[in-house]
Amino acid sequence: MRAVLVMLVIATPTVLLADPRADSQQMVALVALFIGALTFVEYNSVYPGLVEFRDAPPFNRIRFLMLFATVFCLSAIERGRVHPSTLTELIHAVGALIGISMDFPYSPVRLATLMMANSATEAQVGAVRTAAGMSYLISLISLAVFVIMMRTGGWPRRDRPFNVWVNLPTFDPTSGGDVVARLNRDARVNIALGFLLPFVTPAVVEIASVGFQPLALTTPQTLIWTMTAWSFLPASLFMRGIAMGRLADMILARRLAAGSADPDGQYAPV
Repeated sequence: MRAVLVMLVIATPTVLLADPRADSQQMVALVALFIGALTFVEYNSVYPGLVEFRDAPPFNRIRFLMLFATVFCLSAIERGRVHPSTLTELIHAVGALIGISMDFPYSPVRLATLMMANSATEAQVGAVRTAAGMSYLISLISLAVFVIMMRTGGWPRRDRPFNVWVNLPTFDPTSGGDVVARLNRDARVNIALGFLLPFVTPAVVEIASVGFQPLALTTPQTLIWTMTAWSFLPASLFMRGIAMGRLADMILARRLAAGSADPDGQYAPV
């Protein structure tokens, strides 16, 4: 089921936009099959792989819903330009309202529009502004939902053990230094990167485009996936940093609870 849902997300823009190009459909199908197979192998493996927090729901479920909502809403906005409906007009109106409200100097939405080429028309800049506003709104709502669930004690679940090795395959708790200090350090780094990425990405694109053709978000597929990555990656880094800080607090609380049973405080739990 997870693999099928992931494949559905990859195919959503092509399905909603009804792209008639055969090469585009074949490429999307190939990418969807590859990512679906990777998801199937990851979640059916006993040992850790590439997916973090695999056995700590609903962390990845929130991230998946954020990704799906972003791709679906941006695809609906682009579909509404050709086949308008009540739903597409509603989503476009919300995205345009948020984009205009956040379009002030040095804001992420303003910086996203600066990635466009100088020859971009006002309609193309408006499309990027609307897509940026909608994707940024979805990422903020997803972050708020995760923080609320974590603060109310819904993550991680207390009725099941948390395996650091499986849920953090790239984090080695045995390699030097205190685990709590390293988790807190990595949490701060991820949160800082999540905050800076929406501001740094347009600058990097602007510098990288020197001597090359500037970024032109004129095709619907390019616009959808570019703005999805622009909003999804920072939100994922934010969630990862918040989650690692939560784990550090849990380990510290467990140590204090176990240390309270040692009157001399000479032993620390492993």
